[in-house]
Amino acid sequence: MNHCTTLFASLALAGVFAGAAHAQPVMRDGVLADAAGRTVYTFDKDEMGKSNCSGGCLTLWPAFVAKPEAMAKGDFGVIEANGVRQWTVKGKPLYYYAADAKPGDRNGDGKGGVWHVVTDKATTAATAPSSSNYTY
Repeated sequence: MNHCTTLFASLALAGVFAGAAHAQPVMRDGVLADAAGRTVYTFDKDEMGKSNCSGGCLTLWPAFVAKPEAMAKGDFGVIEANGVRQWTVKGKPLYYYAADAKPGDRNGDGKGGVWHVVTDKATTAATAPSSSNYTY
């Protein structure tokens, strides 16, 4: 696949992620993901309870959007950011990475030294998260 095709596919996926609302994230294979298994990430430049990703950033890192009726539990929360309700974990907003082509991909981990998967060292199977210690 050439660079232009990869970029186009990534941008198309960003549009899909941005328009969809999701239930609270779950732990899958040791990292936080949506119910379909797509990895979610945190951004070091965000503040607690505030997204600092906008414009082009949101094109590559679409917000992990909460359903309108979503009720946060445990370490999870929902903030209003960039005109949507966005999921958080321990106050950190959650995002997808547009270049992750399929569930389980973790291509965004470590990007720019500021994007990270959320792990729970005590959990390695796909389970609903509890109020345990997450690492970024």
